[in-house]
Amino acid sequence: MADLFYLYDDTEETSTRFVSFMAESTRFDLAITTTNRFYGKKLVINVQNGRSAIIGHDDLEEEGYLEYAFNLNEQEAEELKGFLETVI
Repeated sequence: MADLFYLYDDTEETSTRFVSFMAESTRFDLAITTTNRFYGKKLVINVQNGRSAIIGHDDLEEEGYLEYAFNLNEQEAEELKGFLETVI
């Protein structure tokens, strides 16, 4: 372990919201973590497949971001975006 070069090693109090909902085409099980680390953005984790992304309002407007980050089709991404707009 002495050979490791740490870039950072911090401990922080966070808040995590667990939410599950059924959209028109799919079910979403998410963990949404609020932390000071990501400049106001939230860490969103899809509990079903472990995919995660750091998301802010600007990311929701970026074309194809949710599709890529969570491996979703266009309709699923629109449904997720609709929900995330209310919590991000």
